[in-house]
Amino acid sequence: MKQNIVIKLALMALIAATLAPLCRAQALIAGDWQGVLTVEGRQLHIAMHIAAAKDGALFATVDNPDQGQMGTQANAVSFKDSKLTLTINAYNGVYEGTMNKDATEITGTWTQDQPLELNFKRGAPAQAAPKPDAPSDIDGTWLGSLDTGAIKLRIVFKIVNTQDGLTAQLQSPDQSPAWLPATSVTRSGSSLTIDLKALGAVFEGKIAADLGSIEGTFTQMGSPLPLTLKRIKDQSELELRRPQNPVKPYPYREEDITYTNKAANTLAATLTVPPGKGPFPAVLLIVGSGPHDRDESLMGHKPFLVLSDYLTRKGIVVLRADKRGVGKSTGDYATATTADFAADAEAGVAFLKSRPEVDPHKIGLIGHSEGGIIAPLAAVADPDVAFIVLMAGSGVPGDQIIVEQARLIAEAGGETKEKAAEDAEKERETLALVETEKDPAALNKLLGIKLAAEGVPDAQIAAQTKALTSPWFRYFLTYDSATALRKLTCPVLALSGEKDLQVPPAQNLPAIRKALEESGNKHVEVDELPGLNHLFQTAKTGSPSEYAQIEETMSPVALDKIAAWILKQ
Repeated sequence: MKQNIVIKLALMALIAATLAPLCRAQALIAGDWQGVLTVEGRQLHIAMHIAAAKDGALFATVDNPDQGQMGTQANAVSFKDSKLTLTINAYNGVYEGTMNKDATEITGTWTQDQPLELNFKRGAPAQAAPKPDAPSDIDGTWLGSLDTGAIKLRIVFKIVNTQDGLTAQLQSPDQSPAWLPATSVTRSGSSLTIDLKALGAVFEGKIAADLGSIEGTFTQMGSPLPLTLKRIKDQSELELRRPQNPVKPYPYREEDITYTNKAANTLAATLTVPPGKGPFPAVLLIVGSGPHDRDESLMGHKPFLVLSDYLTRKGIVVLRADKRGVGKSTGDYATATTADFAADAEAGVAFLKSRPEVDPHKIGLIGHSEGGIIAPLAAVADPDVAFIVLMAGSGVPGDQIIVEQARLIAEAGGETKEKAAEDAEKERETLALVETEKDPAALNKLLGIKLAAEGVPDAQIAAQTKALTSPWFRYFLTYDSATALRKLTCPVLALSGEKDLQVPPAQNLPAIRKALEESGNKHVEVDELPGLNHLFQTAKTGSPSEYAQIEETMSPVALDKIAAWILKQ
């Protein structure tokens, strides 16, 4: 925080006294820690390095030397009352542990798809297991495309020969940057088998004579799909063409900033400011569901980077932030609900009010998907919000959206209407169970039985149960967006893509329009944009399988519609 005056010594002493217990506590956890993670019988040496800044802030990196992953940055680290929580988005994992009184050991659990025991002791950094002098002839990176019908996903394998034999890691870059270690890798001549028990999956293939490809089958939960892998010689081959991504230098000012919410979490964000004196109208961009960064990165796209660039070039200040517990923002993402994210949005509006470049009477919100639920909540809480834009926002409770979404995506993936309806009904039964059973232990047991009966592998049941019973999911299921919409008095633009299968416009736009009419709001525009999907890309079917394959990140029609409407307000 910048100080424009000299702080009195008494005040400095008070601040130091307040921070001292925090800094002492954080210093206890600082240092090098060693542990061993057992995954399907295989031991992986894990090293954790924690450093504490003078203000008590914690930073951490993690080494997994047996798989060649060194210095992976933790996205969020907290230590309070002897409890350590560490989030690593690159692995899609969270470590939760408790330090003993002597500050020599930490006992806890690493959760990445499934919970695994991971205990640490103080010690020097772990060393990588020795490798043979020469790699195998299939060492390297291999890329293939898996067509599930509902979605096409790139699959990447990294194969490395070690002293213990062949090892492999799997990544689905269109879904997550996380790498999942294989349970085992077996080779017999040209036959290769990569077992991934955590996914309930196995890849079986034949290595080509020229060592340039591996043709085989990827089987998950009993469903085989063809998968041909080709050797990648240059990492640039993994990069998808995204022509709308802006290229620096930008014709405007960009500033990385932070601000705090009611829970005292630090939200890390980017502020972009048009050239000129201002003051300018401003918007806060609110991302959709999931652990999104400030660019709302997904499927190789950065929708909010493209949107913020477009709006700033039109003379609008834009603020976009990493979700709490994601990227450089602190806080606990795993326990947060939509209401908590609305509080974070309120903090963003407060920050914009403090900026001299911003007209405090022209601050609005743009929410995409879940962000379209959050924006009305934040606008109702803060009457100073001048306008909101809902991009694929919802007008009905979450349980209705999930069931309809499942039906439409199944049909787009090739299922018959009858089979899609049958699967949707099973989804409805599961959601009803989550909504009605209040006893956590009983719910976990019932969900376990139901998921097992539906053929979900044992290795995935715990992870799916945890997701279904999370605070966010339970809140989302029953919250009715119309509740906040009926209270809005500021101008509202509600947009949906005609081909949106995730938040279907036929289900949601009429409900949004009705709720806004009931509020008596006369400044409302509700539009369905032809040919656009949930991400507002120009699409053929609207299926999520197209997201990564479409070069366009956001349709110019949607970009122009949003900018023009805001500038009229």
